Amino acid sequence: MQEFQNLISESVPLSWIVLIASFAILAKCADIFVGSSVSLAQMLKIPKLVVGIVLVSLATTAPELSVSLAAALRGNPEMALGNAIGSVICDDGLAMGLCGLLTVAVIKIDRRTFRLSAGFLLLCQAAILLFVAPDRTLSRIEGLGLVAMFIAYTFYLFHEHKAGKLETDPIEINMHAPKTHRLSQIVALFVLALGGIVLASEFIITSATSIAHSFGIPEAVIALSLVALGTSIPEIATCIAAARKNEGAIAVGNILGADIMNICWVAGASAIANNLTLGDREIYFMFPWMLFIVGVMLISMRLGYTLTKRKGALLLALYILYIASFFLVYSSDASSRLL
Repeated sequence: MQEFQNLISESVPLSWIVLIASFAILAKCADIFVGSSVSLAQMLKIPKLVVGIVLVSLATTAPELSVSLAAALRGNPEMALGNAIGSVICDDGLAMGLCGLLTVAVIKIDRRTFRLSAGFLLLCQAAILLFVAPDRTLSRIEGLGLVAMFIAYTFYLFHEHKAGKLETDPIEINMHAPKTHRLSQIVALFVLALGGIVLASEFIITSATSIAHSFGIPEAVIALSLVALGTSIPEIATCIAAARKNEGAIAVGNILGADIMNICWVAGASAIANNLTLGDREIYFMFPWMLFIVGVMLISMRLGYTLTKRKGALLLALYILYIASFFLVYSSDASSRLL
């Protein structure tokens, strides 16, 4: 395996091939992982609330967590944090934008659920910004603080649910649940899918790093764009499927939950594994864009508590502008490297 990784690092064309193939494997394994996780929980008679709020959320962010954690352990902090923040931007700009554009009707958003999720998301953004801005580092202790925030948020959701203050509609996700009732087969699928996610993540880090070095651009840029896009495929697919079925509210809830998970769980757990230190330019690029796109997304949905085609088009346009900004910020470095 190490020899193949070395070969990838020495060949840019091979790096692109491996990156695309790894994304495809990652998406398929993540899909099976979610399905087997839920089936396993149901077979073990774990409460539905635990399955919906905790297990499904953890499973659907498995690609982001695996990639960022692998990057942190391998000493690639830009890739680790860039993937977490980039996934938030991709979810809110691309996934939410497509959801608004493709929905068959105006998406109505539950006010209480939105206020709860939006308020906590803003708190998460403020926390990670305050942690990183002073010393350009997300430390282990700060990462532990983010994970603790997620745990507290989960317990609060349980409390609100027991008090009857939260929507109890069933959570629908795009997954391939194992068509078997045998515990051994479900566990085998669970383990194989998890192994596939971890293995694909390793090759994503290797190939993405090789591509970044070949163009002379920081690893954070690749993480914020290509890697974040690839690891967000499950959320994007879910949004598109929900929009076509006139179940856009499910997609909105999924994205808001994924944003919180990416900041608290993915970034937090990666920082616990290894301190994440970034350069000034990466900090000043990724965080303003995250704050801007998330802010526009929340404000647009707050207006009338709806997501319309116009709002979706606005979010998609912002995401395209965000991608285009790479060429403005990093084009000089890339050009000099190629020359």
